[in-house]
Amino acid sequence: MAERTYSLVIDGAAVEPSDRYEIINPATEQVVGEAPEASVEQANAAVDAAADAFPAWSRTTPEHRAELLSRAADLIDAAADELVPLVQAETGAVYRTAKTIQVPQSAARLRRYATGALESRILPLEPAVMPSTALAPGGLISAVGHRAPVGVVSCITSYNFPMVNMAGKIGPALAMGNTIVVKPAPQDPLAVFRMVELMNEAGFPPGVINVVGGTGIPASEAIVAHERTDMISFTGSTAVGRRIGEVAGGQMKRLLLELGGKGACIVFDDADLKAAIGGIASVWGFHSGQICTAPTRVIVHRSVHDHLVAGLQQAAGFMKVGAPTEKDTVVGPVITGVHRDRIEGYIAAGLSEGAEVAVGGGRPDGFDTGFYIEPTLLVGCTNQMTPVREEIFGPVIVVVPFDDEDEAVAIANDSDFGLYSYVFSKDAGRAWNVAQQLRSGVVGINTLQRNHEAPFGGFKQSGVGRDGGSFGLHAYSEMQAIIWPS
Repeated sequence: MAERTYSLVIDGAAVEPSDRYEIINPATEQVVGEAPEASVEQANAAVDAAADAFPAWSRTTPEHRAELLSRAADLIDAAADELVPLVQAETGAVYRTAKTIQVPQSAARLRRYATGALESRILPLEPAVMPSTALAPGGLISAVGHRAPVGVVSCITSYNFPMVNMAGKIGPALAMGNTIVVKPAPQDPLAVFRMVELMNEAGFPPGVINVVGGTGIPASEAIVAHERTDMISFTGSTAVGRRIGEVAGGQMKRLLLELGGKGACIVFDDADLKAAIGGIASVWGFHSGQICTAPTRVIVHRSVHDHLVAGLQQAAGFMKVGAPTEKDTVVGPVITGVHRDRIEGYIAAGLSEGAEVAVGGGRPDGFDTGFYIEPTLLVGCTNQMTPVREEIFGPVIVVVPFDDEDEAVAIANDSDFGLYSYVFSKDAGRAWNVAQQLRSGVVGINTLQRNHEAPFGGFKQSGVGRDGGSFGLHAYSEMQAIIWPS
């Protein structure tokens, strides 16, 4: 991998950061490169640049915004040979994930919102017959709802899918006519810095896309608290989301928060167990469990409990833990040694509370280097155990039995989280009824596949707001009413 110097981008120019810090490959523990660390003053300058650029950018035509987003997507695709190994080295993603998701889906999201820029911003309304009042003469009064850009958006993302998550914020924000300040996760920001460089090469005007970075809290809080920041779009932990809400609330800033998850997966006695086991297993080790939509709480009817557990035990045998660069590796490392320690702490807590390990539970043999942990299955669980209640963000699944439908729903809803849940049953009517009772932003019925046009977001501590498809455009807009006499 060629050595590259990464800089902040403020008002269209590369800016030398106040400091730099090392990015570590989770698989090899070797240095991937040095990332820029922004000062508070530089973070504030990035917000000011975005605010100054907003009036002109918000008046550009949708066709022009679409053209630039499409061009940026083309440049990302053209740089895939550079970006794929960089993302893989930063994140520890296995080859297939880096090759098919981390990079190409970033370009795909920008293309989706290039098309989205051309969607109508007008919501037609029927004229209303209004009587004369002391306020104004009566008559036939027309009106429309108009989606207007919010202004300056601070885009802050998590480490698991650095480019894809950021593209999912950049695309709709720019398509709607907003300007942005990008703040990637501190663990793996290099590909995002490169993506912003490529986007500016596509021709976006200075100040429309700015990027700052670093490990320090003050600079991050600066782009949230700045008086010229109008909206914060954040993907990450609930704890950080709460802090953002506290900082932003006093200024009535608009929020889009996609936070933690503890996906409930209800498996009924009439479920297609092969499909349920296959679906759960497919996400169990995906990106080493570092995915918020994973079905990490399997709530299974007691009559099929042992069958499902045996199936998952068998599936674990096909989940090869290994170097991400090997094409047959299924489970790579987690992002840092600190995070691995945290996952191990949750497993230990479960065991101390009475759970049992059916699969895994420790570090794989033969890996003295890298932050590896085995796919782990905990059984004998109750919904009150620590690893059942808290988001682990690793390759750990817990299994909780139930006896009837009401109990299954009660267990699923007895959680602080409500992002993505699942129901497996051959009875489509029952599955539909249960799905509607779940306090979860998204529910999959007999599938773990996504529909990227569907609204995405969470109930309870899993977040505020919705993005995805055209809902993403709505999220980065303010609804304005325009009224006139007919």
